[in-house]
Amino acid sequence: MALLGPAEVRDLAAGLDLVPTKKLGQNFVVDANTVRRIVRTAGVEDGDEVLEVGPGLGSLTLGLLEAGARVTAIELDERLARLLPSTVAELDPAGAPHLSVVAGDALRVAVPGAPRRLVANLPYNVSVPVLLRLLADVPTLETALVMVQAEVGQRIAAAPGSRVYGAPSVKAAWYGEWSVAGSVSRQVFWPVPNVDSILVAYRRAPSPLGTEDERDAVFALVDGAFGQRRKMLRQALAGSLGSAAAASSRLESAGVDPTLRGEQLTVHDFLRIART
Repeated sequence: MALLGPAEVRDLAAGLDLVPTKKLGQNFVVDANTVRRIVRTAGVEDGDEVLEVGPGLGSLTLGLLEAGARVTAIELDERLARLLPSTVAELDPAGAPHLSVVAGDALRVAVPGAPRRLVANLPYNVSVPVLLRLLADVPTLETALVMVQAEVGQRIAAAPGSRVYGAPSVKAAWYGEWSVAGSVSRQVFWPVPNVDSILVAYRRAPSPLGTEDERDAVFALVDGAFGQRRKMLRQALAGSLGSAAAASSRLESAGVDPTLRGEQLTVHDFLRIART
């Protein structure tokens, strides 16, 4: 099956009188080899239930259907959501019945079915909130492979002590294991973005770290710790734990040195604090 190339993407956009906007993070993949590489790296198999966010004009959607996936695609731009089924019907008639398009905001819309994998070229401006929302609300997701801005992806996959380790790193780690799975040239997009992209892979933890209430408590501590990341924890958490003295006492009870900074703690450390 032929996937979308530069000419096809531009023709589809012209048919909608569509000018890609930064506001919606619209940068469309125009290279079939990159699409097939993403699908292969994601481990998509025949019959897999796959969730895609921001399908745009359908480049990755067609690649997922080519691999035999059943795809649920969430698209914010109503024009693109309306066009996608007809594009797939024309280019991959056999795959068309396996596509379901949901028009709406991935930060809010209900996700139908029980998708096993998330594979997406996420809009740069909302990639982290979308990821965290889907991980929280779609418990059937076992794996993910997402293409995001390089700087954001490195933060998501960062380990404690890393210069880029921060709140997104800890919150993402609550759900499972993350790693960088490769880089993507900015030249495979139209329009060409001003930033580099990387692929970030996720595998769900075998069992939840804690309850939803504990997760909320951990995330609140994380926000406090990284909201003032240059400060020691006893100071950074003084506001949320009552005072610097109260924070020190709570940290010591959890076996955490109050003079450490947030960037030195794992998600398990934050969970111990929340449980103390």
